[in-house]
Amino acid sequence: MRPEILYPLFASVGSLSGVGDKAHKFLNTLLGGDKIVNLLWHLPSGIVDRTYSPRLSEAVAGRICTLKVRVVEHIAPKTNRQPYRVVVEDESGRLELIFFKVYADSIKKNLPDGAVRIISGKLESFNGMWQMPHPDFILRPEQFSDDMKKETVYPLTAGITGKMIRKFAAQALARVPQLPEWIDAEFLRRQNWKGFKGALAAAHHPEYESDLEPWSGERSRLAYDELLANQLALAIVRQKVRKQPGREIRGNGMLRKKVLEALPFALTSAQQKVLDEIYADQAAKFRMLRLLQGDVGSGKTVVALLSMLNAVECGAQAAIMAPTEILAKQHLETIAPLLENVGLRAELLTGRIKGKTRAKILEDLEAGKINILVGTHALFQENVIFKDLAFVVVDEQHRFGVHQRLSLSEKGNQADMLVMTATPIPRTLVLTAYGDMEYSKIDQMPEGRKPTDTRVLPIDKLSEVAAGLKRRLDGGARAYWVCPLVEESEKLDLAAAEERFASLQKVFGNKVGLVHGKMKEKDKDAVMERFKKGEISLLVATTVIEVGVNVPEATIMVIEHAERFGLAQLHQLRGRIKRGCSASTCLLMYAGPLSETGKERLNIMKHSEDGFEIAEKDLELRGGGEILGTRQSGFTMFRIADMSAHKNLLHIANQDAKMILETDPELKSERGKALRVLLYLFEKDDSVRTYKA
Repeated sequence: MRPEILYPLFASVGSLSGVGDKAHKFLNTLLGGDKIVNLLWHLPSGIVDRTYSPRLSEAVAGRICTLKVRVVEHIAPKTNRQPYRVVVEDESGRLELIFFKVYADSIKKNLPDGAVRIISGKLESFNGMWQMPHPDFILRPEQFSDDMKKETVYPLTAGITGKMIRKFAAQALARVPQLPEWIDAEFLRRQNWKGFKGALAAAHHPEYESDLEPWSGERSRLAYDELLANQLALAIVRQKVRKQPGREIRGNGMLRKKVLEALPFALTSAQQKVLDEIYADQAAKFRMLRLLQGDVGSGKTVVALLSMLNAVECGAQAAIMAPTEILAKQHLETIAPLLENVGLRAELLTGRIKGKTRAKILEDLEAGKINILVGTHALFQENVIFKDLAFVVVDEQHRFGVHQRLSLSEKGNQADMLVMTATPIPRTLVLTAYGDMEYSKIDQMPEGRKPTDTRVLPIDKLSEVAAGLKRRLDGGARAYWVCPLVEESEKLDLAAAEERFASLQKVFGNKVGLVHGKMKEKDKDAVMERFKKGEISLLVATTVIEVGVNVPEATIMVIEHAERFGLAQLHQLRGRIKRGCSASTCLLMYAGPLSETGKERLNIMKHSEDGFEIAEKDLELRGGGEILGTRQSGFTMFRIADMSAHKNLLHIANQDAKMILETDPELKSERGKALRVLLYLFEKDDSVRTYKA
């Protein structure tokens, strides 16, 4: 149960004065939720300084001025195309207020002749005359107060004005109760931070531009609150996972020995190190939950297979779940021949497998005749029953929700879980997104992999690139042509891909294929199959190929409008042409003019192939929210914390959370009780419930 002290903050924004049905709907969209707490996290993005209040004779053009004036006369327009003008004056000069498309009656009512008014707006000079087009406000002197001299600017959406959001935010702040302090007293003193309520009020009323920066005292305090809630919640989940009884898996090694002998390569020392970590987890009394991170082509699938075989050697079953059918099939193609060699059976289960085939797979699975099941989301379904599932591998976890991940492990008898990702994740984000897991990293590529020749070219060299590509394809090469991300619209992405496909068909004829996210799975598979077989040698694609397409013969990639992609996404795409041992070429085509950040990003791609280095740089340049590119960021989206500015606070919060659970595991001390309030405040209710489970 949420503590009663927080009830006012979790009321609907519709309960605020002045929020009608229409505004309620728009506020929901703007705030990403209907609770007053969402409005509290919606911090200002700017301030308008209205303190400049000169005499007109001493004023400077182009500045926002707040002036006390007297109305002299109204000059109505002679034609519809002319503005309505009102002449006002102070003791030193005159000024024209300019109004376009307004009702004369309301202006006369608001600015009667001879009246004294306080006006504020941008002062301009035209033909030697001072003008102020559409003042920001016109008030009677008694309506004006000092707190109007600094106007807070909030991010807005259609249907919500600055005036409205300021009024609603003021009401929301008035509802904030005095909450118990959850930050360690000594740390709070060293940082010289205000209490939570004071910091929140100050963050909503910035005095100076510097107060808007993420490292300002108020914002740092609130960011730390959010990060501490995040790290404590993950630490609680991790503690719970660690305490979950598991089964001690210690295979005899016979199957693994045979598979290793059948492999055409030796394991790298990085793969062996990771396997030792996994085997130690499997042998422990508690359930395993481990993240395995490794660049594209670093050999994660083999590590997963050997880990699964450890369970199979004990007479149990294993499962591997992938986000797409293409990727699931690819895993099966990799492991099935190796398993057949040692007399084991692997099967594929996806949503497209139906009827008798599906029924037979489900029957054999429950009878224990299938050792390893490979599949997609279809594995979650209730009628998928294992005889004895002991080990689960989840590939590209950020494509799944945590609940889906957990529901699959529930199908097993205290099943261990390995989560794999080829997406390079900076250490900072590993803490925030996967803090509930142990962590392994394959930081070495197999021998024989040649570096990719990455070049950066302007988009106007497109025809030359196509001509060069034709020569290479005529010589037997295979290539990808990745179309640009168009804003945030899949519809436009698709249009761009179809247009490029049509233009390349004129050059390459029937040697070109097209795949995109809107295609039916079977049509996508058919095109991919033709590309794998070499029936088509150029594949035009949207970022659907980002994860998991395995065609070792494809050694060339052209990425159009590379400046629109995230670094991690570019790295993922480039990984598609590093599957074999042949030299590969990646052409990053950009449309100028490039920003300094844009140049820096493309330069990093040109000079580095280290996914982890690239991910750290991506975090630095873009912040945490977009680290996986624009589409499928599975990472915690913080409302206040900014990973490019608050990295040090995250590490402190991480250590603080560990220390808290070591000294007060039940959160029963005074600080512990305050921390429970913090967890509820940032909606980490599941973690609090853990204590009651």
